[in-house]
Amino acid sequence: MKISTILDYIDSGHMALPEFQRGYVWSRKQVRELFDSLYRRHPVGGLLVWATQSDEAGYRGGGRLAAGVVKLLLDGQQRITSLYGVARGCPPEFFDGNPQAFNGLYFHVGEETFSFYQPKRMQGDPLWIDVSELMQKGTGDFIDPLLAVSEDKTKIGDLISRLSKLIEIKEIELHVDEVTGTDKSLDIVVDIFNRVNSGGTKLSKGDLALAKICADWPEGRSQMKAQLGIWQKQGYNFNLDWLLRSVNTVLTGEAKFSYLHEKSAEEIQEGLKRAIKAVNTALNMIGGRLGLDHDRVLFGRFAIPVMARYLDQRNGPLDERERDKLLFWYFQAGMRGRFSGSTETKIDQDLALIEEMEGGLDRIIEHLRLGYGGLRVESGYFDAWSLGARFYPVLYMLTRMGEAKDWGTGLPLKKVLLGHMNKLEAHHIFPKSQLYSRGYNRSEVNALGNFCFLTKDTNLSISNRLPEEYFPEIEEKHEGALQSQWIPMDPELWRIENYRDFLEARRVLLAEETNARLAELLHGDTQWLHRLSASVEEPPSVASPEVIGSISSEEEEQELEALNTWIEEQGLPQGQLAYAFADEETGEQKAVFDLAWPEGIQPGLSQPVAVLLNESSDVIALASGAGYRCFTTPTDFRRYVEGEFLLQGQGV
Repeated sequence: MKISTILDYIDSGHMALPEFQRGYVWSRKQVRELFDSLYRRHPVGGLLVWATQSDEAGYRGGGRLAAGVVKLLLDGQQRITSLYGVARGCPPEFFDGNPQAFNGLYFHVGEETFSFYQPKRMQGDPLWIDVSELMQKGTGDFIDPLLAVSEDKTKIGDLISRLSKLIEIKEIELHVDEVTGTDKSLDIVVDIFNRVNSGGTKLSKGDLALAKICADWPEGRSQMKAQLGIWQKQGYNFNLDWLLRSVNTVLTGEAKFSYLHEKSAEEIQEGLKRAIKAVNTALNMIGGRLGLDHDRVLFGRFAIPVMARYLDQRNGPLDERERDKLLFWYFQAGMRGRFSGSTETKIDQDLALIEEMEGGLDRIIEHLRLGYGGLRVESGYFDAWSLGARFYPVLYMLTRMGEAKDWGTGLPLKKVLLGHMNKLEAHHIFPKSQLYSRGYNRSEVNALGNFCFLTKDTNLSISNRLPEEYFPEIEEKHEGALQSQWIPMDPELWRIENYRDFLEARRVLLAEETNARLAELLHGDTQWLHRLSASVEEPPSVASPEVIGSISSEEEEQELEALNTWIEEQGLPQGQLAYAFADEETGEQKAVFDLAWPEGIQPGLSQPVAVLLNESSDVIALASGAGYRCFTTPTDFRRYVEGEFLLQGQGV
């Protein structure tokens, strides 16, 4: 089928995108490479479509389908969307993504190269041709400007021929395979899609459930995405699967998406309203009472669908004791990584325990206690490292919920004084460079016991000094400020040669403070913090799973900071140092990437990037498998940036 026919089919409603397809994700580089391949008549692959009756088709977008049989794209969405966007100068009706990915594609008719618009490079140069304008208007408007600048009039024919060759991309034939037959149910088609999807990204159970929902409620996806956007502005990054899980628990009291299949569009809409209300209540409780008010410290996110069910069924405000008991359970579930595996099973267990509201909280807390032999926090739990470890949110909560004071001002760091999404920074109590220079390894340097939270100004003022130097100054100016951050007050422990003893002592203080805050949530009913009888087997460890990768030396960190400074000088966004890479579904941290751009160097328009210096093959494989483009030397990274973003332009 000719590309021009495919584009016409989209305009007429004879071709569309099935509801279960994900959005547009291509980068500008991929769009540029597609058009370069088509211009050179290289193969770009065929399409797979599902031929089905329009009145039975669940499709994306607000356009109308033509009557009769229509073709829904199963494989080839990114290519066809890019072709349509450039050729028509606007996205198709089913588009869901960033249109800047294909806006402003230009062709240099002399060099026969494609690039995205860069004013300083292209403005006023008739050899740079707007591909969308050419596709829509033809060659006529471009000939006179080319004649005016062409020194060799004999070559003008070659230039015009190249323009015609570019326009004739629309006449290229693409092979189209069809899935047909009345026996092809949505489940079967989705299975086919998963088998042939060239991107290798399988549809989740949530995708399938959402496809069936949107067949009866076409606006469902857009309304859910709008709500996700609201939460994102508030500092919480949730995905559609997670929101749909919350809708499911609120509406059905079950975790498995299959329970949604029997619900009507009206019931789903009502369930979404109830879920949003309940989730907002839960987030306000977690942020307001525990101080966990943004995504990086929001552990146990799959406990929230359970909380949403409880709050929805309660259908009214909780009193202080009930609220705090629910938060006690949330905190314990997050701290112990309850939902890090077998998520549906764990959610279903908890939903069953709270089904009868009376005593439901006691039942789910007791279930945790039986599983762990007790819910008291031990000092060994803080024997973890890196800012992404599960106990990092615990440390943050202690800072926000307790009496912790800033070391520069002596003022409390409570949430009520700092406001939502405050600018607290994690501070290494013993400076990294000093520890590395004395031979401590990265897990010791980045141990949780070596972190506290301070305001940015205080963090900068302390700089690279050792505790034995700056601790006495703090104690003199703000008596009690050190103890408020659970610092052991024996001056001998402030000496770097006693660093390991300092960590051990501080872990004890952190555990004591955590248990005090947990007791506060229980309002004196501390039975849940008692160990079970000695006959009970030793409880399973709640230490965070091994996190691979990290900045391993001060020299390495300086190299990464130099890269960040350089890229900022090029007018591009800095990356995130020591980026905590986590599982998208569970929030469980998997690795630390030395320097990363999770949204790409041009956010939303290029693939994620990670600079990984002196890392193992396991770290590189994990990053590559997650879609990151990986660089193991600063030189290779600079070449990539120069080739892809500086020479090619940064768009409009």
